[in-house]
Amino acid sequence: MSGSTSMVFTRTCESTRLLSLILRNLGLKAIPISGQMSQAKRLGALNKFKAGECNILICTDVASRGLDIPSVDVVINYDIPSNSKDYIHRVGRTARAGRSGLAISLVNQYEVEWYLQIENLIGKKLPEYPAEEAEVLVLLERVTDARRISLMKIKECAGDQRRKKMDDDEEEAERCY
Repeated sequence: MSGSTSMVFTRTCESTRLLSLILRNLGLKAIPISGQMSQAKRLGALNKFKAGECNILICTDVASRGLDIPSVDVVINYDIPSNSKDYIHRVGRTARAGRSGLAISLVNQYEVEWYLQIENLIGKKLPEYPAEEAEVLVLLERVTDARRISLMKIKECAGDQRRKKMDDDEEEAERCY
C-alpha cells in the first residue's frame, strides 16, 4: 500500500481509534475519523488525509457518504457493515471518475450473513482470498505487540481524560486522539 491511499472502515468509534493506533505503532501513517470526534478534529483528520500527510484513513460510516475525497486507491472493510447498502457507499469511495480501485472485505464467522446479503444486493459472488497461515504467523508477533501497546495507550489516555475533566487540561486531551 506504499504510495497509495486507503480508507479502512470499522463498525465502531472504539475500533477506529484502536486500529489507527495499532497501524501507527507498526510505522504506518494512519489517522482516525469517527462520530465521537469534534467536527473540527474530523475536518483536521480529513485535511491531513487529502494533503497526503497520512495515507490511511481509519473511519466509521461517518466517512462513507457526503465527504469530498477525490482519490482513494483501496477501501478495506475491516468490519462488514450490517446494512448491505452501506457497503455500496463504502466501496464507492474508490473507482471515482472512471478510476480503478480495489475493495477488500475482511469477514469473520459472525459476519457471513451480512456478507451474503451484500452479494445478493450487488448480484454477484465476491472473490475469496483466504489468508495463508504461514504469512499470518510471520506478522502475528509484531501486530500483537502493537495492539498491546495501543491498548495501554488508550487506558492511559482514559485516565488522562478523567483527570482533564477535573483540571481542564486541553493540551493533554488533544494528545490522546
